[in-house]
Amino acid sequence: AALAAPLGCFVVWRRMAYFGETIAYSGLLGVALGFILGIDPTIGVFAVCITIALLLAALQGQSVLPEDTLLGILAHVGLASGLILATLTGGARLDLMGYLFGDILAVSVADVAWIWAGAVAIYAAFYWLWRPLLAVSVHEELAAAEGVNVRLVRIAYILLIAVAVALAMKVVGIL
Repeated sequence: AALAAPLGCFVVWRRMAYFGETIAYSGLLGVALGFILGIDPTIGVFAVCITIALLLAALQGQSVLPEDTLLGILAHVGLASGLILATLTGGARLDLMGYLFGDILAVSVADVAWIWAGAVAIYAAFYWLWRPLLAVSVHEELAAAEGVNVRLVRIAYILLIAVAVALAMKVVGIL
């Protein structure tokens, strides 16, 4: 919660409310890929969340689809693909309820250490990114005129949100 609060303010200011949902829904695809590939599902979640975040960053500014439509498509494609792949895991026991709604009792000491380490890293990056992100959130053209690399700030912020969502997924759940 302490990590989500400052990130969440910028989510609201930048009108990115559906972005977090898109990243979270796509996390199920990461869980399923982790089981299918025989790796830790958390690694799969991080890989898919970062991939979706970079894909969204690359697709921002295109004129074919509005951003909210693009987010809706990616969110539901990620969730549907994850559910389909989860059914293909066969012998692997996949606790979908735990992943969909979170299971605080399944959080290990190692998970807590990862959450703390990730939170410290995100806070450090957020501290470094604060002034440029604030300038970009207030007015992108003015920030660019002041020498802020708007695209880099946007990508860095999107990645911070993706990592924060991936960190919280085991506790909070995908849905």
